[in-house]
Amino acid sequence: MQRKKRSPSRAGSFGIPPVIHPTAIISPEAKLGANVRVGPYCVIEAGVELGDGCVLHSHVVLGGPSRIGKDNEFFPFAVIGGKTQDLKYEGEPTYLEIGDRNVFRENTTVHRGTHAHTPTRIGSDNLFLCYSHVAHDCQLGNHIILSNNGTLAGHVEVADHAIVSGLAAIHQFCRIGCHSIIGGCAKIVQDVPPYMIVDGNPGATRGLNLVGLQRRGFSEDDIKALKKAYKKLFLKKDGNLANLLSSLKADRPANSEPVKHLIEFIERSQRGISR
Repeated sequence: MQRKKRSPSRAGSFGIPPVIHPTAIISPEAKLGANVRVGPYCVIEAGVELGDGCVLHSHVVLGGPSRIGKDNEFFPFAVIGGKTQDLKYEGEPTYLEIGDRNVFRENTTVHRGTHAHTPTRIGSDNLFLCYSHVAHDCQLGNHIILSNNGTLAGHVEVADHAIVSGLAAIHQFCRIGCHSIIGGCAKIVQDVPPYMIVDGNPGATRGLNLVGLQRRGFSEDDIKALKKAYKKLFLKKDGNLANLLSSLKADRPANSEPVKHLIEFIERSQRGISR
């Protein structure tokens, strides 16, 4: 028996793909990849480039110019790519760049850069929980967790696998080292060393992020070397840091790649280290 041809759906007759809700507002100057799902009452502004497989659940606002990669997920009332809040902003086009497979939970906000040559950048596989905020010109790596109400001021750098706990506030121009964890409600006004736990107001280094390092497969030798480095650099907080670094470089633990990275991170610090 010959099958009947399907009549076009109402949505199809208006040229709206079935994965885009009819209440969504999408600028004709936005670019959407394949298999993008846009839920009710979302707004996608001009200059947004949205990669394949992205999902906007509902009431999401994407501002531009922004370039967003594949398989990102946006929950209700997230506002991504908004104008910088920096008072130095002079109105020129500024940018946001986001990688792949990030999750932005409810009410997350991310702002574009302040100048055209310094876009806000976010890598891949990051998780931004409710009400978290990424300000202008921030540079974020991969596999980062920014917990509920975690706040990054402008120009903050966050390295891979860092965790910012709930209600923590990071001062502008601070750097957050890789595999570090910041405690809840912490006030961070200096750089957070990689591999460490930092907590308090103001933030101070409390110990080695041992559980995190074990979960991510660090070798026993590297963990032992980092323990020795922690004891030398952070247990005696009144010691001269430059002298302690020189002493550490002369020790065997300094041959460990993570310890080398820790030393380089501290030596490049402009704001000082949370000790």
